[in-house]
Amino acid sequence: MIKNYFKIAFRNIIRHKAYSIINISGMAIGLASSILILLWVQNELSYDKFHKNAGQIYRIAGDFGDLRVAVNSEAMPAGLKAELPVIKDYVRLSLPSTILFEAGDTKFEEKRVFYADPSFMDVFSFPLVAGDRATALNRVDGILITQDMAKKYFGNENPIGKILRKDNRETVVVTGVLANIPANSDLQFDFIMPMAVILKTAENQTYNWENFNFYTYIQLAQSFDPSPANLATLEKQMKQLFTKHSPMPVVFHLQPLTRIHLAPARMGDMPGHGNAQYVNIFFITAILILIVACINFMNLATARSARRAKEIGLRKVSGAIRGQLILQFLGEAVFISLVSLFLAVVVVRLFLPVFNNIADKKLAIPFSDLHFWLNLLGIALLVGLISGSYPALFLSGFNPVKVLKGNLRSLGGNLLFRNALVVVQFTASILLLVGTVVIYDQLTFIKERNPGFEKANLLYMPIKGDLWTRQQALKIALKQNPVTSDFAITSDLPTNLLAGNESANWEGKDPNLQIVYSLMDVNEDFIDVFKLKLVNGRSFSRSFPADSNNFMVNEKMLSVMGLSPEAAVGKKFSFTGRDGTIIGVVKDFNFKPAQQAIEPLILRYNKDGGFVVVRTLPGKTKATIQALSKISQQLNPAYPFKFDFLDQDMANLYKGEQQMSNIFNLFAILGIFIACLGLYGLSAFMAEQRTKEIGVRKVLGASVINLVYLLSAGITKLILIAIIIATPLSWWAVNSWLANFAYHIQVSWMVFFVACVGALGIAWLTVSYESIKAAIVNPIKSLRTE
Repeated sequence: MIKNYFKIAFRNIIRHKAYSIINISGMAIGLASSILILLWVQNELSYDKFHKNAGQIYRIAGDFGDLRVAVNSEAMPAGLKAELPVIKDYVRLSLPSTILFEAGDTKFEEKRVFYADPSFMDVFSFPLVAGDRATALNRVDGILITQDMAKKYFGNENPIGKILRKDNRETVVVTGVLANIPANSDLQFDFIMPMAVILKTAENQTYNWENFNFYTYIQLAQSFDPSPANLATLEKQMKQLFTKHSPMPVVFHLQPLTRIHLAPARMGDMPGHGNAQYVNIFFITAILILIVACINFMNLATARSARRAKEIGLRKVSGAIRGQLILQFLGEAVFISLVSLFLAVVVVRLFLPVFNNIADKKLAIPFSDLHFWLNLLGIALLVGLISGSYPALFLSGFNPVKVLKGNLRSLGGNLLFRNALVVVQFTASILLLVGTVVIYDQLTFIKERNPGFEKANLLYMPIKGDLWTRQQALKIALKQNPVTSDFAITSDLPTNLLAGNESANWEGKDPNLQIVYSLMDVNEDFIDVFKLKLVNGRSFSRSFPADSNNFMVNEKMLSVMGLSPEAAVGKKFSFTGRDGTIIGVVKDFNFKPAQQAIEPLILRYNKDGGFVVVRTLPGKTKATIQALSKISQQLNPAYPFKFDFLDQDMANLYKGEQQMSNIFNLFAILGIFIACLGLYGLSAFMAEQRTKEIGVRKVLGASVINLVYLLSAGITKLILIAIIIATPLSWWAVNSWLANFAYHIQVSWMVFFVACVGALGIAWLTVSYESIKAAIVNPIKSLRTE
């Protein structure tokens, strides 16, 4: 019997080719889109689950008031392990460093370098392909490298025991080679060196409680029950221990390792941090696309029910019961769904490289994963059963007597239900259209928004190697060349500032005020080079030697101090051990991504270095780069010349949003295309059903425009209902997303108007072809149609 059902289903596919192409292609595109989204979602949810003890590993993060950081106190983990038996082990990692490595003629500046405790190899399960796991990080001059780095520096030679020269000063020995770090690891690195290199003495390593420059991961005992109550108790114990050693106002949080990637962003999070909201958005998008594909099948199957009426009548007369007919039609739907699944897998296989390029991922179809295939099969069966359920119930309920007598007028399916399905389809389409427009507008707003300084034409060069000790010669060389003479030296770049301290004091400060203040060290030319505005006072000046201990602050800092710009200038101020005076107030400018509001900022006089930032002259960018390269080669020949543009760095801050936009746009187009496929099939069938009516109307004098209006009016009413439903839904959805940005667009009524007109226009274009074709047919042919 089952075999017979599938045979009938196959014959129907062959017999009604156009109908089958619309159904199968729509469902295949829907399934392919959903598979791609689910691969992406699965990848985002899989981060760090490959570690053997992933369920017991937590990162200690901290909150300083509104400032949430991913780093922890240097001394905290050792103190915790000594006092709390539940902590089995811990490992600290430094912030990422940029180091110059050299082996023979191979020399590169590497950015993904970390220092870690020897327990790194015990807590984490990164595979070691060469070397001794137990001793790999015991040597002070040892270094772990990944397989890619081993090939990069040593080719096909065995790297164990090989020497790397570090920063042109010292050498390190390769003690181990790690397998390349999985893409779904939150921690991405190329080199690991012993923590002892930067923490020279045991005293520093154990007792510095106020140095928050380390990531800390703890491994809890397997007997520990990680319930919310137990974790809250452990966090409270951390606070109590820390309070014994420091008055800093910090609240500690334990973040499960496997949830760090999608947890709310913290200052200092690893590059490539995920966003749980985007996972939810794309998961909902996948469901919407599948719903649209299922609706196509339901609509077309019920609309074309009259074509199978006699078959159903004969089967019932021959003794078929309703249950058998339901199974038959569900079987046909499942068969179409399975055929669509096969085509969908082919489509995914072909277009996965393109999708990876858009999403900046390395996704692959897990051909050997039985669980993955069972999930796909389950989705296909579910889609088949859902899409075939209403047609099966509807078709199996035909009265055989009426059918065989030729009473087919009422067999077009429940019109109200079909119309509701079209409304649902286009409600989803309008949601996708509004989302596309708002995401595009927000990203454009971010890119074009004035951050408070002129970001264009600023290029920078890090002060590395000999440039640190030859800064006076560097300044002279820069001043002597007209294309580099407009420069500033800053400790950090105002793109994603991480430096901060809470030690600010001034007369009248609230003793209960505990805030971490952002910090930048700048020289006398900072204001002019960045074209910042002074609200009051002056900038640092070479004419005032005392400025080496003075400060500038931004407007946000004044709101914290409760002062006006006039009252602030000249006020005594101390910060990080310097006692001085506020000499100027800078108009607020962004020094972090647009997701974050402007924070209190203190500008100190730069005594150390950091970056040379040059404002290029119009049309002289290439000449400026060449001049900087020459200066770098003369003063710092052992280091490769490196430069970047500030506006490009700022654009990279929104890489995740840009990828999200690209992915969303792709699937919005596919979802709307699937809806249009179904609408096209439905309009073609409706035009076919009304062939004789059209012929009669033409004979009586109806024009082509009258007939097109007649055939389009019903669809237009349904789209208008969809617009009424989709507008408030889309308004809520886009405003929920925009709430994640401290600075964002205001969604105007024009966005909804454009999306709704777009949906209506797409629907009209879809319906118009069949409507016009039916309207221009010779009425004699129409009236002869049986």
